[in-house]
Amino acid sequence: LHQRDNQRLLKTLFHLRDLGNTVIVVEHDDDTIRRADHVVDLGPGAGTHGGEIVAEGTVADIMACRKSLTGQYLSGELSVPIPKERVKASPDRGWIEILGAEENNLKNIDVRFPIGLLTCVTGVSGSGKSTLVDDILRRALFRQWYGSKERPGKHRELRGIEPIEKAVVIDQSPIGRTPRSNPATFTGMFNQIRDLFAKLPAARVRGYGAGRFSFNVKGGRCETCQGDGLIKIEMHFLPPVYVTCEACGGRRYNRATLEIAYKGLNIADVLDLTVDEAVNFFRAVPTIFEQCLTLAEVGLGYLRLGQSATTLSGGEAQRLKLAAELSRRSSGRTLYILDEPTTGLHFHDVARLLDVLFKLRNMRNTLLVIEHNLDVIKTADWVVDMGPEGGGAGGRVVVAGTPETVAKCEASHTGRYLKRVLNA
Repeated sequence: LHQRDNQRLLKTLFHLRDLGNTVIVVEHDDDTIRRADHVVDLGPGAGTHGGEIVAEGTVADIMACRKSLTGQYLSGELSVPIPKERVKASPDRGWIEILGAEENNLKNIDVRFPIGLLTCVTGVSGSGKSTLVDDILRRALFRQWYGSKERPGKHRELRGIEPIEKAVVIDQSPIGRTPRSNPATFTGMFNQIRDLFAKLPAARVRGYGAGRFSFNVKGGRCETCQGDGLIKIEMHFLPPVYVTCEACGGRRYNRATLEIAYKGLNIADVLDLTVDEAVNFFRAVPTIFEQCLTLAEVGLGYLRLGQSATTLSGGEAQRLKLAAELSRRSSGRTLYILDEPTTGLHFHDVARLLDVLFKLRNMRNTLLVIEHNLDVIKTADWVVDMGPEGGGAGGRVVVAGTPETVAKCEASHTGRYLKRVLNA
């Protein structure tokens, strides 16, 4: 939600409380936490590093707790810094221009986004942000480059896309819908791990190829659970229940495959390593080490290499996709589109997400982010603010420019809140 809409939501929640109800909110928003009557802070880290109550009580109690990351951000001890110098829009790099945009509530507007910069598209809910970026720009590019059958939103012309060679949408959708998908398979790292095991002397003596160490094909996997590590029990009118396979104990492989070890660990043990552990374990194998290091740098060091994709949150899935992009050889000619990437993210996760986005931008890629989070908006190179209101009263560009330019615009709801953050 936009900050203005957030205030309206808070007003409604307080009204529910004042009627005698109990309101429990899972939230990362600064204003919501500060105005809460009681806060329970979980952590101190994520995954295996979390699961404890770090602090609870008033906001002052949370800020006084040295172990609480939330408290450190609330007190200002930690923060997302405003860039000392922003990357400026350049005529040499060019602009992506959408002319005559009229889809949904858009009022026949012309909009342009600088190439090679991090641009935020902001505005109150319903102001036309997603219509402009997703319905028109993304669909037009996907139809032109990939033959997509989705019809682009109504517009007269799209200009300036010649310097861009591909568009990538980084969202919070799952990386896979089955337990077989995991961080190792998604990043492609698992192929290299299997190749490594297949080259071991013990594997070569037995004639094992890389396929032997896959849990997707016959040979090395446990055939009782077919490499899932779990047995699915259908409950007819209820959701299915999964139980650990008794034959392999959830390790996915048969006994003969598990007898092959690298540095004392078999393939199942390797999949059970966290990313942080794998960084040290594979330090002598550059191709695997570099991918593990990238995952650790985006804040996913606590994930296990073989952790089922179905257990990952939207934010974790999104950072996995960003890590995969960082690991690829960049041509510097990619347009990345992100729609509210900070949804469900803690302050510290937002800071790490921004680090990744800036790395992609520094490779001369173009980033287009639909966002309400003020920490993201204040660090952007360029901002396009839609509005001024939602629905029929929106659909126009209120102001476009640097965050400082937007903060000076009195007609912009975003500018009003952004001014406080820039002046803090």
